[in-house]
Amino acid sequence: MKRTVRHLADGREIIYFDQPGASDRVAEDTRDLPPVSAASEIRLDPLTGEWVAMAAHRQTRTYKPPANLCPLCPSKPGKPSEIPESDYDVVVFENRFPSFAEDVVGEPSTVDGFGLVPVRPGRGRCEVVCFTSNHDGSFGKLSPEQVRAVVDAWADRTAGLSEVPGVEQVFPFENRGEEIGVTLSHPHGQIYGYPFVTPKTERMLEVARAYQVEHGRPVLGDVLAAERKSGARVVASGEHWTAYVPPAARWPVQVQIVPHRQVPDIPALTDAERDDFAEVYLDVLRRCDALYDRPLPYIAAWHQAPVRRDRDLGWLHLELFSVLRAKDKLKYLAGSESGMAVWINDATPEQIAERLRAAG
Repeated sequence: MKRTVRHLADGREIIYFDQPGASDRVAEDTRDLPPVSAASEIRLDPLTGEWVAMAAHRQTRTYKPPANLCPLCPSKPGKPSEIPESDYDVVVFENRFPSFAEDVVGEPSTVDGFGLVPVRPGRGRCEVVCFTSNHDGSFGKLSPEQVRAVVDAWADRTAGLSEVPGVEQVFPFENRGEEIGVTLSHPHGQIYGYPFVTPKTERMLEVARAYQVEHGRPVLGDVLAAERKSGARVVASGEHWTAYVPPAARWPVQVQIVPHRQVPDIPALTDAERDDFAEVYLDVLRRCDALYDRPLPYIAAWHQAPVRRDRDLGWLHLELFSVLRAKDKLKYLAGSESGMAVWINDATPEQIAERLRAAG
């Protein structure tokens, strides 16, 4: 990929990822933008031991603009956007309304000075990834070559954010659909550089560590082998990846896409693995959109190993899940799920997998 780094009018970094031979990216951001002001902090919940981010400045972020004013479309005469160029393949830029930022000021302290609830500056980095310049497109409509370009951009940014001081975990993800809470309909995702290891990852590492000690093997490797052998929940597969509904699925639609080789993160994937992922993932997305004969709202979340520790325990995988339990019905996270984190699924994993296979 051809990689070009530029800067927006307020100093934020923007990176273009193009096919070799593409024209140089020289367009200037002509907007008059005030400096980015991020004042986030993180607080440690004394009852759970989990960090919670506070980012009140995000209340003013862009909310459902009309298509002709989309900030993620290429710039047009008289309509400058976040992307100064008139077209692009894949582009990544620093979020103007970040949950975490590198220049957040402040020193470690505690709430009210009582020493009970630690408080830290929310230092990290948040980026936006635009998958295509086509406002009416979607990830599932990309070509395998376009998906491969996105994978390469994810790999580049995972490596880049891993070098940011204080970042402990890099999380690329996509939110799709208003039911998920998306406020910009242009096909895009985000990448968070967290200043801590996330609670879900901590729990997965704890389980992986105990399983490794007891069995001498990675737990996800054994799960993957069992799923491939059974086939009851497999949705799609390729030479290097298998997509299956997890045997204890929480969501009405949920698929894990797992590489056959243990790697800690996206940068560790080979060219062949990146190419094969594009084919398998597009297969999964087509099935998801065909499931209810409508675009499926979903979250696609990359699970990567922490930046600085336990990388030998991590096994990269992508998890896609949806709140849609029928064409016009949502799965609400009510008392049991939200209050006690005890999930109750209205369908079995085997039923979910069969529906997805049939949707193909």
